[in-house]
Amino acid sequence: MIRRCHLLLATLFVGLAGLVTPANAQPANSNELVVLTTTTTQDSGILRVLTDAFAKKSGLTVKAIVAGSGDILKQGARGEGDVLLTHSPEAEKLWMSDGNGTSRRLVMYNDFVVIGPDSDPAKIRGLKAVDALRRIAETKSPFVSRGDQSGTHVRELATWKRAGIDPKGQSWYRETGQGQGLTMDVASQFQAYAFTDRGTYLVHAKRLGLPVLVENDPVLYNIYHVMPVNSTKFPRVNAPAGQAFADWIVSSEGQAVIAEVGKAEYGRSLFVPAANLNEAQLLQN
Repeated sequence: MIRRCHLLLATLFVGLAGLVTPANAQPANSNELVVLTTTTTQDSGILRVLTDAFAKKSGLTVKAIVAGSGDILKQGARGEGDVLLTHSPEAEKLWMSDGNGTSRRLVMYNDFVVIGPDSDPAKIRGLKAVDALRRIAETKSPFVSRGDQSGTHVRELATWKRAGIDPKGQSWYRETGQGQGLTMDVASQFQAYAFTDRGTYLVHAKRLGLPVLVENDPVLYNIYHVMPVNSTKFPRVNAPAGQAFADWIVSSEGQAVIAEVGKAEYGRSLFVPAANLNEAQLLQN
């Protein structure tokens, strides 16, 4: 009797198992594209321009999930989107080496700048980035950081490291844990220095009252890549949509859209199209 019960339970379990599909094997919504991207694309306004243009071109519904690059790469490593648009090159290379993406292609770039009060108490105006950060530390001038492991924050910390300084825990160094726009607002409130991408800065510059003090330094290039998520590793990914977006954004049409963003409002493009370059060529320019 006990043996018969065990056999019945085993048969029932096998039958149910045949009816249950693992969550990560559920089909994706073929009419929706999920773009995982960084706060800088949203804060600068280019995200809306790109997603609207691609939606019109493809007929797909485009959903954007926005966070710092660190969080976005983690979400992509869980298959929570179809394609990534990020600006954290070293972290992206690791993400790709783990088999999370199918390709990594250069899309565009702008640059990082250091902004601060016009009075410039640390006297950094016109210096190279590393020298400017050393001067800020030496004078203990207020500095506001995103502190959110975004691509911008990672690059800021790398620049401090180049300067031989660890600012964390210092009384003059404040971390917001917020996006670029809010971080610059805090810097404005405290008349502090901050590290930002130029595109987002231009969008907010008028209300901030913090001029660009450090710029045009080769170590401050801000490079964006597009990476479709690997549907072999993550079966729920809408691979055709992710690939279509990646192909479009590096096409002549997508690059032309990028080249126009910001021209009417600011008299210059917020980002430089770069699909015809590679990262090594860009850093040599």
